[in-house]
Amino acid sequence: MRRYRDYNTYLREIFGERVQKISLDAGLGCPNRDGTLSSKGCIFCDDRGSGTGAMILQGRTISEQVQEGRRFAKKRYGADLFIAYFQSFTNTYGPLPELKALYDEALGHPGMVGLSVATRPDCVNPEIWELLRSYQEKHLVWVEYGLQSAHDITLARINRGHDVACFEEAVRQSSRYGLSVCAHVILGLPGETPDMMMDTARYLARLPVHGIKIHLLYVVKNTPLAVLYQRGEYACLNRDEYIDLVIAFLELLPPSMVIHRLTGDPISSELVAPEWAEDKMTNLNLIRKGLEEQNTWQGRKHPMSIAG
Repeated sequence: MRRYRDYNTYLREIFGERVQKISLDAGLGCPNRDGTLSSKGCIFCDDRGSGTGAMILQGRTISEQVQEGRRFAKKRYGADLFIAYFQSFTNTYGPLPELKALYDEALGHPGMVGLSVATRPDCVNPEIWELLRSYQEKHLVWVEYGLQSAHDITLARINRGHDVACFEEAVRQSSRYGLSVCAHVILGLPGETPDMMMDTARYLARLPVHGIKIHLLYVVKNTPLAVLYQRGEYACLNRDEYIDLVIAFLELLPPSMVIHRLTGDPISSELVAPEWAEDKMTNLNLIRKGLEEQNTWQGRKHPMSIAG
Protein backbone atom coordinates (compact mmCIF):
# COMPACT_ATOMS: atom_id res chain seq x y z
CA MET A 1 0.00 0.00 0.00
CA ARG A 2 1.30 3.44 -0.94
CA ARG A 3 0.91 5.58 2.17
CA TYR A 4 1.49 8.89 0.41
CA ARG A 5 1.79 10.16 -3.16
CA ASP A 6 5.52 10.67 -3.48
CA TYR A 7 7.13 12.89 -6.08
CA ASN A 8 9.35 10.25 -7.71
CA THR A 9 6.39 7.96 -8.34
CA TYR A 10 4.43 10.89 -9.74
CA LEU A 11 7.24 11.60 -12.23
CA ARG A 12 7.45 7.94 -13.25
CA GLU A 13 3.72 7.97 -13.93
CA ILE A 14 4.25 10.82 -16.40
CA PHE A 15 7.57 9.90 -18.02
CA GLY A 16 7.82 6.16 -17.44
CA GLU A 17 11.35 6.36 -16.02
CA ARG A 18 13.53 8.06 -13.44
CA VAL A 19 13.57 11.86 -13.62
CA GLN A 20 16.07 13.80 -11.53
CA LYS A 21 15.90 17.40 -10.37
CA ILE A 22 18.97 19.57 -10.89
CA SER A 23 19.18 22.36 -8.31
CA LEU A 24 20.26 25.70 -9.78
CA ASP A 25 21.37 29.04 -8.41
CA ALA A 26 20.48 31.83 -10.85
CA GLY A 27 22.23 34.57 -8.88
CA LEU A 28 18.94 36.34 -8.21
CA GLY A 29 18.29 38.18 -4.98
CA CYS A 30 15.39 38.53 -2.55
CA PRO A 31 13.35 41.63 -1.62
CA ASN A 32 13.50 40.48 1.99
CA ARG A 33 17.29 40.73 1.96
CA ASP A 34 18.16 43.61 -0.39
CA GLY A 35 16.35 46.30 1.59
CA THR A 36 13.17 46.42 -0.46
CA LEU A 37 11.23 44.77 2.37
CA SER A 38 14.04 44.09 4.82
CA SER A 39 17.77 43.55 4.92
CA LYS A 40 17.54 40.71 7.44
CA GLY A 41 15.73 38.00 5.47
CA CYS A 42 13.71 35.21 7.06
CA ILE A 43 15.20 34.21 10.40
CA PHE A 44 16.17 30.74 9.12
CA CYS A 45 17.69 31.72 5.77
CA ASP A 46 21.46 31.58 5.22
CA ASP A 47 23.72 33.26 2.67
CA ARG A 48 22.94 30.52 0.14
CA GLY A 49 19.28 31.45 0.12
CA SER A 50 18.26 27.88 0.99
CA GLY A 51 20.02 26.67 -2.14
CA THR A 52 23.36 25.55 -3.52
CA GLY A 53 25.18 28.86 -3.66
CA ALA A 54 26.62 27.75 -7.00
CA MET A 55 26.39 31.15 -8.68
CA ILE A 56 26.14 33.53 -5.73
CA LEU A 57 29.11 32.02 -3.89
CA GLN A 58 31.01 30.06 -6.57
CA GLY A 59 30.37 31.96 -9.80
CA ARG A 60 29.22 29.00 -11.90
CA THR A 61 26.89 29.71 -14.80
CA ILE A 62 23.52 28.04 -15.28
CA SER A 63 24.91 25.89 -18.10
CA GLU A 64 27.85 24.79 -15.96
CA GLN A 65 25.50 23.87 -13.13
CA VAL A 66 23.21 21.94 -15.48
CA GLN A 67 26.08 20.02 -17.04
CA GLU A 68 27.51 19.10 -13.65
CA GLY A 69 24.05 18.11 -12.38
CA ARG A 70 23.40 15.93 -15.42
CA ARG A 71 26.71 14.09 -15.00
CA PHE A 72 26.07 13.49 -11.31
CA ALA A 73 22.46 12.31 -11.79
CA LYS A 74 23.46 10.03 -14.65
CA LYS A 75 26.25 8.43 -12.63
CA ARG A 76 24.40 8.09 -9.32
CA TYR A 77 20.82 7.39 -10.43
CA GLY A 78 21.13 6.35 -14.06
CA ALA A 79 18.85 9.24 -14.97
CA ASP A 80 18.53 10.48 -18.54
CA LEU A 81 15.70 12.94 -17.92
CA PHE A 82 15.97 16.06 -15.79
CA ILE A 83 14.05 18.96 -14.27
CA ALA A 84 15.67 22.37 -13.97
CA TYR A 85 14.99 23.44 -10.40
CA PHE A 86 15.65 27.13 -9.76
CA GLN A 87 16.08 26.85 -6.01
CA SER A 88 18.25 29.56 -4.45
CA PHE A 89 16.64 32.78 -3.24
CA THR A 90 13.69 34.22 -5.27
CA ASN A 91 13.64 32.97 -8.84
CA THR A 92 11.10 35.37 -10.30
CA TYR A 93 12.78 38.42 -8.79
CA GLY A 94 14.21 40.12 -11.85
CA PRO A 95 13.37 41.66 -15.24
CA LEU A 96 11.25 39.40 -17.41
CA PRO A 97 13.83 39.16 -20.26
CA GLU A 98 16.50 38.09 -17.75
CA LEU A 99 14.22 35.44 -16.26
CA LYS A 100 13.33 34.09 -19.69
CA ALA A 101 17.00 33.91 -20.66
CA LEU A 102 17.82 31.96 -17.49
CA TYR A 103 14.96 29.49 -17.92
CA ASP A 104 15.74 29.07 -21.64
CA GLU A 105 19.42 28.41 -20.90
CA ALA A 106 18.57 25.68 -18.41
CA LEU A 107 15.98 24.01 -20.63
CA GLY A 108 18.22 24.09 -23.68
CA HIS A 109 20.27 21.11 -22.52
CA PRO A 110 19.59 17.48 -23.54
CA GLY A 111 17.10 15.55 -21.45
CA MET A 112 15.49 18.57 -19.78
CA VAL A 113 11.80 17.70 -19.47
CA GLY A 114 10.70 20.05 -16.70
CA LEU A 115 11.02 23.41 -15.03
CA SER A 116 10.44 24.09 -11.34
CA VAL A 117 10.72 27.66 -10.07
CA ALA A 118 10.91 28.44 -6.35
CA THR A 119 9.85 31.94 -5.43
CA ARG A 120 7.91 34.17 -3.06
CA PRO A 121 4.20 34.85 -3.51
CA ASP A 122 4.87 38.60 -3.51
CA CYS A 123 7.29 38.33 -6.47
CA VAL A 124 4.97 37.16 -9.23
CA ASN A 125 2.68 38.93 -11.68
CA PRO A 126 0.66 38.18 -14.84
CA GLU A 127 3.71 38.52 -17.10
CA ILE A 128 5.62 35.93 -15.07
CA TRP A 129 2.67 33.54 -14.91
CA GLU A 130 2.28 33.86 -18.67
CA LEU A 131 5.99 33.17 -19.19
CA LEU A 132 5.83 30.04 -17.05
CA ARG A 133 2.69 28.90 -18.84
CA SER A 134 4.45 29.27 -22.20
CA TYR A 135 6.86 26.45 -21.25
CA GLN A 136 4.07 23.95 -20.58
CA GLU A 137 3.68 22.99 -24.23
CA LYS A 138 6.99 21.11 -24.10
CA HIS A 139 7.82 20.80 -20.40
CA LEU A 140 6.37 19.89 -17.03
CA VAL A 141 6.18 23.16 -15.09
CA TRP A 142 5.79 23.77 -11.36
CA VAL A 143 5.85 27.06 -9.48
CA GLU A 144 6.86 26.71 -5.82
CA TYR A 145 5.72 29.28 -3.27
CA GLY A 146 7.09 29.59 0.23
CA LEU A 147 4.27 29.88 2.74
CA GLN A 148 5.89 28.26 5.82
CA SER A 149 2.80 28.80 8.00
CA ALA A 150 -0.86 29.74 7.55
CA HIS A 151 -0.64 32.09 10.55
CA ASP A 152 0.19 35.76 10.04
CA ILE A 153 1.51 36.02 13.58
CA THR A 154 4.12 33.37 12.73
CA LEU A 155 5.02 34.99 9.40
CA ALA A 156 5.67 38.25 11.23
CA ARG A 157 7.73 36.44 13.88
CA ILE A 158 10.00 34.86 11.27
CA ASN A 159 10.27 38.13 9.29
CA ARG A 160 8.69 36.57 6.23
CA GLY A 161 7.70 39.92 4.68
CA HIS A 162 4.29 38.89 3.33
CA ASP A 163 1.04 37.66 4.80
CA VAL A 164 -1.12 34.60 4.20
CA ALA A 165 -3.52 36.53 1.95
CA CYS A 166 -0.62 37.30 -0.41
CA PHE A 167 0.17 33.59 -0.69
CA GLU A 168 -3.46 32.69 -1.35
CA GLU A 169 -3.81 35.29 -4.09
CA ALA A 170 -0.66 34.00 -5.83
CA VAL A 171 -1.95 30.43 -5.64
CA ARG A 172 -5.37 31.31 -7.06
CA GLN A 173 -3.89 33.40 -9.87
CA SER A 174 -1.40 30.65 -10.74
CA SER A 175 -4.27 28.20 -10.94
CA ARG A 176 -6.09 30.49 -13.37
CA TYR A 177 -3.04 30.29 -15.61
CA GLY A 178 -3.11 26.51 -15.40
CA LEU A 179 0.11 26.23 -13.42
CA SER A 180 0.85 23.46 -10.95
CA VAL A 181 1.58 24.93 -7.52
CA CYS A 182 3.82 23.48 -4.81
CA ALA A 183 3.65 25.03 -1.33
CA HIS A 184 6.57 25.05 1.10
CA VAL A 185 5.79 24.70 4.81
CA ILE A 186 8.02 24.42 7.87
CA LEU A 187 7.21 22.47 11.00
CA GLY A 188 8.60 23.65 14.31
CA LEU A 189 8.55 27.41 13.71
CA PRO A 190 8.96 29.58 16.83
CA GLY A 191 5.76 29.94 18.81
CA GLU A 192 3.79 27.38 16.81
CA THR A 193 1.82 24.65 18.53
CA PRO A 194 0.93 21.31 16.90
CA ASP A 195 -2.64 22.59 16.42
CA MET A 196 -1.33 25.63 14.54
CA MET A 197 0.73 23.39 12.25
CA MET A 198 -2.31 21.23 11.53
CA ASP A 199 -4.26 24.41 10.73
CA THR A 200 -1.70 25.03 7.99
CA ALA A 201 -2.41 21.57 6.55
CA ARG A 202 -6.17 22.19 6.60
CA TYR A 203 -5.68 25.60 5.00
CA LEU A 204 -3.60 24.22 2.12
CA ALA A 205 -6.05 21.36 1.61
CA ARG A 206 -8.73 23.90 0.69
CA LEU A 207 -6.67 25.68 -1.97
CA PRO A 208 -5.72 24.76 -5.56
CA VAL A 209 -2.32 23.53 -4.34
CA HIS A 210 -1.10 20.48 -6.23
CA GLY A 211 2.06 19.64 -4.29
CA ILE A 212 3.81 20.31 -1.02
CA LYS A 213 7.27 20.36 0.52
CA ILE A 214 7.33 19.78 4.26
CA HIS A 215 10.49 20.97 5.98
CA LEU A 216 11.89 20.61 9.47
CA LEU A 217 13.05 23.89 10.97
CA TYR A 218 16.73 23.29 11.62
CA VAL A 219 19.23 25.88 12.75
CA VAL A 220 22.14 26.86 10.53
CA LYS A 221 25.08 29.12 11.23
CA ASN A 222 25.02 32.87 10.65
CA THR A 223 21.24 33.25 10.83
CA PRO A 224 18.99 35.15 13.25
CA LEU A 225 17.55 31.78 14.26
CA ALA A 226 21.01 30.63 15.35
CA VAL A 227 21.21 33.64 17.65
CA LEU A 228 17.84 32.77 19.19
CA TYR A 229 18.93 29.17 19.62
CA GLN A 230 22.20 30.11 21.28
CA ARG A 231 20.34 32.39 23.69
CA GLY A 232 18.04 29.56 24.64
CA GLU A 233 15.05 31.34 23.09
CA TYR A 234 14.30 28.63 20.56
CA ALA A 235 14.22 24.84 21.00
CA CYS A 236 14.20 22.45 18.03
CA LEU A 237 11.68 19.67 17.64
CA ASN A 238 12.99 16.28 18.60
CA ARG A 239 12.87 13.48 16.05
CA ASP A 240 9.82 11.72 17.49
CA GLU A 241 7.88 14.98 17.58
CA TYR A 242 8.71 15.69 13.96
CA ILE A 243 7.77 12.21 12.76
CA ASP A 244 4.40 12.43 14.53
CA LEU A 245 3.73 15.91 13.13
CA VAL A 246 4.51 14.87 9.56
CA ILE A 247 2.19 11.88 9.80
CA ALA A 248 -0.63 14.00 11.22
CA PHE A 249 0.00 16.63 8.54
CA LEU A 250 -0.20 14.05 5.74
CA GLU A 251 -3.49 12.71 7.06
CA LEU A 252 -5.13 16.10 6.48
CA LEU A 253 -3.94 16.65 2.90
CA PRO A 254 -5.89 15.63 -0.20
CA PRO A 255 -4.89 12.16 -1.46
CA SER A 256 -4.11 13.67 -4.86
CA MET A 257 -1.55 16.18 -3.58
CA VAL A 258 2.02 15.32 -4.65
CA ILE A 259 4.44 15.10 -1.73
CA HIS A 260 7.65 16.62 -3.08
CA ARG A 261 9.54 16.49 0.20
CA LEU A 262 9.10 15.29 3.79
CA THR A 263 12.23 16.77 5.35
CA GLY A 264 15.17 18.98 4.48
CA ASP A 265 18.83 18.52 3.52
CA PRO A 266 21.04 20.60 5.81
CA ILE A 267 24.66 21.09 4.90
CA SER A 268 26.62 19.28 7.60
CA SER A 269 29.30 21.92 8.06
CA GLU A 270 26.67 24.65 8.56
CA LEU A 271 24.15 22.80 10.75
CA VAL A 272 23.87 23.94 14.36
CA ALA A 273 20.91 21.81 15.48
CA PRO A 274 19.32 19.30 15.64
CA GLU A 275 21.99 16.75 14.74
CA TRP A 276 19.43 14.16 13.65
CA ALA A 277 18.32 16.44 10.80
CA GLU A 278 21.36 15.24 8.81
CA ASP A 279 20.15 11.64 8.72
CA LYS A 280 17.59 12.07 5.97
CA MET A 281 17.12 8.41 5.07
CA THR A 282 16.52 7.39 8.68
CA ASN A 283 13.99 10.19 9.05
CA LEU A 284 12.15 9.14 5.88
CA ASN A 285 12.17 5.49 6.94
CA LEU A 286 10.76 6.41 10.34
CA ILE A 287 7.94 8.39 8.72
CA ARG A 288 7.10 5.41 6.51
CA LYS A 289 7.32 3.05 9.45
CA GLY A 290 5.09 5.30 11.51
CA LEU A 291 2.46 5.40 8.78
CA GLU A 292 2.46 1.61 8.64
CA GLU A 293 2.38 1.10 12.39
CA GLN A 294 -0.49 3.53 12.77
CA ASN A 295 -2.17 2.05 9.69
CA THR A 296 -2.74 5.52 8.31
CA TRP A 297 -2.08 7.35 5.05
CA GLN A 298 -2.16 10.66 3.23
CA GLY A 299 -5.71 11.99 3.11
CA ARG A 300 -7.18 9.67 5.74
CA LYS A 301 -8.64 12.64 7.62
CA HIS A 302 -9.26 14.81 4.59
CA PRO A 303 -12.99 15.68 4.24
CA MET A 304 -13.17 14.17 0.76
CA SER A 305 -11.78 10.85 2.00
CA ILE A 306 -14.12 10.80 5.01
CA ALA A 307 -17.13 11.61 2.83
CA GLY A 308 -16.15 8.87 0.40
